[in-house]
Amino acid sequence: MKKIWKNISTYVVVALVSIGATYGMYSFMDHRKGYSSADFYNYGEEFDQKGVHLAGLTVDGYPDFTKAAESSVHAVVYIKSTIKAPAPQAGRQRSIDPFEYFFGFGDRGEQGYDVPQQPRVGAGSGVIISKEGYIITNNHVIDKANEIEVTLNDNRKFTAKLIGTDPQTDIALLKIDGNDFPYIPFGNSDNLKIGEWVLAVGNPFNLTSTVTAGIVSAKGRGNIGAISREDIQSFIQTDAAINPGNSGGALVNTNGELIGINTAIYSQTGNFAGYGFAVPISIAGKVVADIKEYGTVQRAVLGVLIQDIAIAKEQSPDKTKDLKATEGAYIGEFAEMSPAKQAGMEEGDVITAINGIKVKNASELQDQVNRFRPGDKIKVDVLRGSSNKSFDVTLKTNSGSTSVVKKGDGIASIGAAFKELSAEKKKSLGISYGVEVAGVDNSGKFSKEGISKGFIIQKINNQPVSSPDEVESMIRSAANGQDKALFISGITPNGSRKYYAIDLSE
Repeated sequence: MKKIWKNISTYVVVALVSIGATYGMYSFMDHRKGYSSADFYNYGEEFDQKGVHLAGLTVDGYPDFTKAAESSVHAVVYIKSTIKAPAPQAGRQRSIDPFEYFFGFGDRGEQGYDVPQQPRVGAGSGVIISKEGYIITNNHVIDKANEIEVTLNDNRKFTAKLIGTDPQTDIALLKIDGNDFPYIPFGNSDNLKIGEWVLAVGNPFNLTSTVTAGIVSAKGRGNIGAISREDIQSFIQTDAAINPGNSGGALVNTNGELIGINTAIYSQTGNFAGYGFAVPISIAGKVVADIKEYGTVQRAVLGVLIQDIAIAKEQSPDKTKDLKATEGAYIGEFAEMSPAKQAGMEEGDVITAINGIKVKNASELQDQVNRFRPGDKIKVDVLRGSSNKSFDVTLKTNSGSTSVVKKGDGIASIGAAFKELSAEKKKSLGISYGVEVAGVDNSGKFSKEGISKGFIIQKINNQPVSSPDEVESMIRSAANGQDKALFISGITPNGSRKYYAIDLSE
């Protein structure tokens, strides 16, 4: 089967499904037994969803799509995103291609000067998820757009406000003004079964309110080619026809519940060829709930580098020669300051369940962990040799923090965690105050400016700091201030003094 997929990926392209685009309350926490709930979630509560359950069978016992389709088409919208072209620079002469000139196109620019460029327009779909007008779509549908226009099934048009995006999951949250909009309630994508009927609702080829039917072909599908390795990969695969323009549209079950956001296709031509992929609502719902509440996604990590069992056996035969497991996520390495390693896990362990929910591969493990926030405590079951073990793990951010962050407070963009400076380090460096950088996220501003783990911050904006709380408070203050800048002075682990300037305006 693996060879077949390799052959397929050689000849097909993965097309993000938007024409012309270049483009939860979180997890309803249940702290019974001290753990965060992974076997039940209700992201719809953040959007005041009441839940709608429709009949799924005809009187003859056949699947009945009519009620699910009727309720869905009214809540799936057409999205037009416009990227305005930059204004031409006055007086700047346009360069002329001599071939263009001699073949009759030399008069395109009046007197050889630039003419205004046309705006770029992309199209896609979106799903209304609350009566207040919150809309979920794909990030690539609205990426870089200056204007976003939403057209409802009844032809009403609205200008949408972008609430937030998460490129890692290709999910975005929009808002239109108004009340009592039709919406699709969230379903439970965990309960989907292979072979179950689903409907894809969207606007392919600018054909509004189109419904196609198919089955769930696979779950937890990862590694579909063009999606970055760093992106979350745990897709629902379906053979319901999905084409350009379906991006951001709804994948619903026969009860009319939203169980996925249509995102990508496998195709040689860019059009439907039997393979469509949707982000499960277990992921997408959590993302938009976080964006609505915090302005940014709260992403927690176990701190493990994982592989599917078959891949681990193929790539590391010596390390896995005695491995008996056939399902689960194999721990090949640990990240720095790994919560899993701190809890007692070891390289070579196979993660088999999260909070009692079985995980068969790396994608399913990602799906489960990404439902939680930093600071949440989960139970992880592993197979070590022939023994089953369980560990209590407190999840953290990539930088090692357990704090929830909000967009605009500066902490999220900094991408760093801090800790008290030990008396031994103060003595060895001959200083009386400072705060140590405990960890750095590679995507954060600290990392990009060259500040690494172990750096000792002594002053921020010329103010001495002595505790992590002081550092975080000053970062938030700077992010909300007029200058939005940090001027940091401190000492490297080898005793060299360094100075950094960090722009918090973006």
